[in-house]
Amino acid sequence: MAIQIPRGTQDILPGTIEKWQYIEAKAKEICERYNYKEIRTPMFESTELFQRGVGDTTDVVQKEMYTFEDRGGRSLTLRPEGTASVARSYVNNKMFGSPNQPTKLYYIGQMFRYERPQAGRFRQFVQFGIEALGSNDPSIDAEVIALAVELYQSLGLKNLKVVINSLGDKESRQAHREALINHFQPRIEEFCGDCQARLEKNPLRILDCKKDRNHELMASAPSILEYLNDESKAYFDKVVAYLEALDIHYEIDPNLVRGLDYYYHTAFEIMSTSEGFGAITTLCGGGRYNGLVQEIGGPETPGIGFALSIERLISAMEAENVAFPTEDAIDCYVVALGDRAKDTAVKLLHDLRKAGVVAEKDYQDKKLKAQFKAADRLQAKYTIVFGEDELDKGVVSIKEMETGEQQEVSFQEAVHYIVKKKSRERS
Repeated sequence: MAIQIPRGTQDILPGTIEKWQYIEAKAKEICERYNYKEIRTPMFESTELFQRGVGDTTDVVQKEMYTFEDRGGRSLTLRPEGTASVARSYVNNKMFGSPNQPTKLYYIGQMFRYERPQAGRFRQFVQFGIEALGSNDPSIDAEVIALAVELYQSLGLKNLKVVINSLGDKESRQAHREALINHFQPRIEEFCGDCQARLEKNPLRILDCKKDRNHELMASAPSILEYLNDESKAYFDKVVAYLEALDIHYEIDPNLVRGLDYYYHTAFEIMSTSEGFGAITTLCGGGRYNGLVQEIGGPETPGIGFALSIERLISAMEAENVAFPTEDAIDCYVVALGDRAKDTAVKLLHDLRKAGVVAEKDYQDKKLKAQFKAADRLQAKYTIVFGEDELDKGVVSIKEMETGEQQEVSFQEAVHYIVKKKSRERS
């Protein structure tokens, strides 16, 4: 019996991987314009990093992490998200000491969560995210949201909704926390075990519960917006004013939460409103975290960021029938007839590739007709054809496949001829 791929994973094959490459290139190009620099962190980290950095009351830590013990007895975890690793690197490498602040970083990498696989959701998935560390300026909150919106729009998505909320500062969070406890405590036995455990530890997480989302107490729960102090209100007003200045349409949703203790002020999500996208419409989530770096051993440092799944992004593009501008065609196929010609084709192919030409040849000793069929399958724009007679004369025949036009050129000029044709196409 053949060994099967693990559940919740996928093979991304040629013909599909080009979509990923296109999206990743677009994300990198936009990050460069916003002056975010790429960071690459280990695929596994100390388990304690995620327990402290993500929060031990979260579903991610309690139910979804791939945790193992190495041969030295150390508990390690495949990273379930990128923010904690970036914050750890920020502390370890003393990025807070750089004169260029805030520190603006982006990452693209594999993440791992043991959750139920479904459309657009996998146990191994690719996450793109950005983090801006070291600034309390509300304009950078707007910048982070603007970058996410620009990425989606640049990829052709039109059916988007930006939802924003404020979680307030520490004082506002504490007042809201007490109100939530008083609200849920009299009937907490009606909720799931997770919610009961979170009542005292982190009652904000109850609002994020999928099992009890339709309980009547959810709809009547006190809103964080009712408990914002003057400073928090002023901060939130600034953020939404900047969004309006940037012509970014948004909705305020007082039920949008980030359940971790270190989240403060701005929280946001970007959703797809496309029909047929699925019941889970969130494409991207982010927020401001003013205690994360300190929680993992660094100095008190404000930060804000977001993360998105590339798989979910591709699903949204497919739901809107967005075309991927990927190019599968090759520039040139070398058709060689006879042993001497086949030997010579090896060096000619190498020279073409060194000159920047995407080129291929036959490796299966096919006849002339079969080689031309192979060139057609690869959508070759040109073929270079030669045999023993052409080698004796020092010439090759170059055929433009779309028009059928054929030109005889000297063997020494063949590479230059293809390069010149290719440069004209680009111009």
